[in-house]
Amino acid sequence: MIPLRDDQPSFSTPLINYFLIVLNVLAFLWERSVGMQTGSLYAFAIIPDHTVAVLTGRSYDTLGSAILPLFTSMFLHGGFAHLGGNMLFLWIFGDNVEDYLGHFRYLLFYLASGVAAAVSHILLNTGSHVPTIGASGAIAGVMGGYFILYPRARVLTWFFVFVLYLPAWLVLGYWFLLNFMYGAFSDPRSSASGIAFWAHIGGFLAGVLMVKALPERPHRYRYGTW
Repeated sequence: MIPLRDDQPSFSTPLINYFLIVLNVLAFLWERSVGMQTGSLYAFAIIPDHTVAVLTGRSYDTLGSAILPLFTSMFLHGGFAHLGGNMLFLWIFGDNVEDYLGHFRYLLFYLASGVAAAVSHILLNTGSHVPTIGASGAIAGVMGGYFILYPRARVLTWFFVFVLYLPAWLVLGYWFLLNFMYGAFSDPRSSASGIAFWAHIGGFLAGVLMVKALPERPHRYRYGTW
């Protein structure tokens, strides 16, 4: 299922969502300018074994070298398709979650979802030396928030040869189930092993929990429709 747009209205301009999309694009352009295989780029990606080594004292690298990638990795991407797919999902679902939470809380929500996704990936891949990048863990948190807030919103979805409106709970529930099944049952040696499925799951669940705990933005419906 590939979502194309939703019909859930917003009552404010999603400034932070715009900012995050632009920041991801700029970071990707920087990646292309310095080259994808440079050592400096790897310093901003999550490498689970390195993070665990620093936190357990097996490495003498600084604590910052383990903490910084939790944030920087969520703004880096492996290619145009990786970036485009993530930004499509953020564009569709992010504006409504920002509308509900307000700008500042949405920014914190996004970053916290990304960190939760990274921690989930590290905990379930402690010995991995593979650098991991991408905004999909943070965006999974946004999707989890949307799943709770707007389950009955209609999402125009490309499903094989069909384009049809489906309820958000079905689109996002299918996405979550698919990631869980791949994470639980896929062969680590397969091509799918290059995808951080447990980061997606961790980010989604973090979004579900946080949006339940965070209050709705005050005076939300007093704003003009955007």
